[in-house]
Amino acid sequence: MVDATVVKKGRVHEFAQVLTDGKIGRRFQDLRVIAINTVEAGVPSAKLFVQFEVFGDNTAAPANGAGFEAVLYAGAQQLASLSSSSLFLPYADFWYPNRFVFEMPMADFDRADRCEFIAKSEEVCSL
Repeated sequence: MVDATVVKKGRVHEFAQVLTDGKIGRRFQDLRVIAINTVEAGVPSAKLFVQFEVFGDNTAAPANGAGFEAVLYAGAQQLASLSSSSLFLPYADFWYPNRFVFEMPMADFDRADRCEFIAKSEEVCSL
């Protein structure tokens, strides 16, 4: 880390992903979003780290993968949408840690003041 390193953080303790029938499909806990703007090997870099634990209530990730979208905002203006097409959730009824890292434009880092986490509910499959 250099003196010019800037870190932005956000955290949500827990939320449930509800299926169309009203049942809980997945539970997410300890969701952390960390954006870091620094210099690596003399090159400016901005990255977004998304970390959480996920629990499948009688659900597992489908073969084609489930995922999420992290949307960055500056006020009401959407800056970027960063997407993952997979979660590490090989079996139902167990907590699994997940970690993702995304490169982001430096200008988006400077302007971003909010991140919205969207779990792809249409990808949940029941066992």
